[in-house]
Amino acid sequence: MTTVVTKSDRVVYWGTGRRKAAVARVRLVPGTGKLVVNGHPGDLYLQFNPAYLSLAKAPLEVLGMEAEYDILVNARGGGLTGQADAIRLGVARALCELSPDNRRPLKAEGYLTRDPRAKERRKYGLRKARKAPQYSKR
Repeated sequence: MTTVVTKSDRVVYWGTGRRKAAVARVRLVPGTGKLVVNGHPGDLYLQFNPAYLSLAKAPLEVLGMEAEYDILVNARGGGLTGQADAIRLGVARALCELSPDNRRPLKAEGYLTRDPRAKERRKYGLRKARKAPQYSKR
C-alpha cells in the first residue's frame, strides 16, 4: 500500500484486497472512472453483472468520486464473487492512501473490513468438512 509516481507524473494509489481465495491488486489512477480487470474492460470481465460492477465501484460511489479515478486491477484466484469483493476492499484501501479523511465514511459502510469467511478444510474420516458417513447401527 504505497503511493507511486509514474513516469508521466500521474500519482498512482495502491491497495490490496482479499476474499476467500481471491486476491486483487488495485491501482487508482486519475481518469474518467473506467474499470479494467486483468487487461479486459471491467464490465466484460465481470460478465455485465450489475451486482459485481456496483460492488467493485461502491467505495468510489460513497465518496462521490466515481468519475475521477480509473480502477486498474490484477485479480487472481477464486471466482467472480470473491474477486469482486476483493476489488472492493482494494479500492477502499487505495482511497485511504489517497486521503486519510476518506477512512471514516468507508469504515462506516464496512468497506475496510476483510471478510474472514473461507472454505473449511476437510477432516479425515468425513466426506466433506462436516458431512459424516451414514451411520449404520448393525
